[in-house]
Amino acid sequence: MRVCVKVNVQGKWICDGIPKNSDMEYHVSGPHTPYENDGPDCLICGLPRESAIPTQTVPSRSPTVGIKTQKSPLLPIVAIALFLLLGGGGIWYFGSRIFNSQTQESGINRGKNSVILSETAVNSLLISQGEKVLFIGGKNEGQKTTAADAFAAQNWEEAIREYQQAYNTEPNDPEAKIYLNNAQARKNGNPLTMAVVIPISQSVNEAKEVLRGVAQYQEEFNRGLPLRYLEVVIVDEAQADIAESLAKDLINSPVNVLGVIGHGVDNNSRQALELYEQNNVAVLSSLNTAITTNNNKSVVKTIPLSQSSTLLGTYLQKVGETLADYAAENQPGARVVVFYNSDSPYSQQLKREFVDGMAGTNGQVVEEIDITDGGFNAEAAMRGARIVNANVALLALSKNKVDTAIALAKANANSGDRLLLLGADELYNPTILERGNDAINGLVLAVPWQWSSQDTFATQAAAIWKGRVSWRTATSYDATQALAIAFYQHPGDRGAISTELNRGIDVNTSVTKDRKSV
Repeated sequence: MRVCVKVNVQGKWICDGIPKNSDMEYHVSGPHTPYENDGPDCLICGLPRESAIPTQTVPSRSPTVGIKTQKSPLLPIVAIALFLLLGGGGIWYFGSRIFNSQTQESGINRGKNSVILSETAVNSLLISQGEKVLFIGGKNEGQKTTAADAFAAQNWEEAIREYQQAYNTEPNDPEAKIYLNNAQARKNGNPLTMAVVIPISQSVNEAKEVLRGVAQYQEEFNRGLPLRYLEVVIVDEAQADIAESLAKDLINSPVNVLGVIGHGVDNNSRQALELYEQNNVAVLSSLNTAITTNNNKSVVKTIPLSQSSTLLGTYLQKVGETLADYAAENQPGARVVVFYNSDSPYSQQLKREFVDGMAGTNGQVVEEIDITDGGFNAEAAMRGARIVNANVALLALSKNKVDTAIALAKANANSGDRLLLLGADELYNPTILERGNDAINGLVLAVPWQWSSQDTFATQAAAIWKGRVSWRTATSYDATQALAIAFYQHPGDRGAISTELNRGIDVNTSVTKDRKSV
């Protein structure tokens, strides 16, 4: 994002990569074939519209600055938890937002532009910087395919044009936006590279929610015109058991991947995180990332994997206590039946924390039901809940049990007097809305953040993505910021970046620099 005086110039304009306004100093990537633009910045080189206007006609313009904004402390029905879930497990809530638009390392090494990570990866079909399309379908699929071909051929100008058109066709498509930014980063030379690992094949909509936050901050960072742009590698964790193999691809790549966002809380994710830790690659994941708040300052910190059980436990304790309090407050004398799946450590621990939380209220847990037991039937289970006079049902289920959650909700709706249904963020996904229909009316989920018109980030994100965004977008936006801050402090140095995150990064301090000083 740039704070500037808007130039009163409308309509199309031509850019050839050479600024005509000598009053300001712009980052210039070099001349290019004249290109007609109709937006505020050139799609080829990123120069702003006013750079193409002779000096004497251009009003004054303020320099690039760091901008610190905040999401308001909004709660859907819960107090903000310290740690949030992303993908299959917990991640963090960065309450404060910092915009860092500069890098400290100078020099451009354009030779590195020829390196494509997937060319040497074992899981090449699941990894892309822009040379292949990972999200299939949509009105802009053909445009993205054309753009990907140009990207693979290292024709950056064509890739930029085609990905811009693809994004214009589908303005809520984060893949097109990320690859557009990547093509610009490749054209600029020697980008700072991060990766985001998400389960595209398993959860397309949730993966897009995460990528929207990543793309939004990447765009803000790169619009600050740093010497080295931020590049994002998208990785499809198509199935849980390839997490370790994907980690090896990122660690061993000839592209210097400086940090990673993603993975879950399962054993496969734990093995992947062990590899990152052993190779000094910073990773912000649900198992190893915490935030502490002191004197209104928030510090993001990664912790050793050996302490991960404490981190996840703290998060689930907050969720369990919040849900228990809600049940007791909204159903005096609450009698709760808890549904859980014993094949998930997350589900089991959420159940335990909720049961412990209920002990401090005037309610009680009357029954605990493991849905993985042979012969489980949702209709019969709900009939049994009424026999024991339950008036609340907690669906403490993991994300791969959404079908069972929907079946329980429908059984509840069909049985007359509805039980109050509670759940956690693992059930926050489009599937439960699309297939649950009226049966999920009244379902209350403990989630870390909620859209509000009073929230600056929320309204900006809604304008960018043409609709309201979820907490996954908010948390991934913050996670990308945290990595970018570490990249800024130690560009190109994996070990130093990892150490900085281990030490803790204060995300309340805005870095302000004049563009001329870079």
